[in-house]
Amino acid sequence: MSEKKHLYILWTTDNVITAEKMVFMYAMNSMKFGWWEQVTLVIWGATAKLVSENIDMQSLVKGAMERGIYVTACKACADELGVTASLEALGVDVQYLGIALTHVLKSDEVLLTI
Repeated sequence: MSEKKHLYILWTTDNVITAEKMVFMYAMNSMKFGWWEQVTLVIWGATAKLVSENIDMQSLVKGAMERGIYVTACKACADELGVTASLEALGVDVQYLGIALTHVLKSDEVLLTI
């Protein structure tokens, strides 16, 4: 069995403490200490609005991207919440993710859901 090297984090909660003390702490330390070769942070649902409105979350997203974390967001959610342009301005890759998430799940990739 080969060791998995790519971690996907599906971030769906708009709880700021959870974002700071779990999502970003683990994601950034994963890259910093080489726990995972790749980390993908998926912004989905309420987090899209949180990131678009909260300067601290925007700073964390930028810091994550600077550390090499790929950050993407669900376009359907962002469009419905009216925050697509705001997320794209941060450099977040906003795209439809239903098929991509299904692929991750069916491929038995490592997915951490918060």
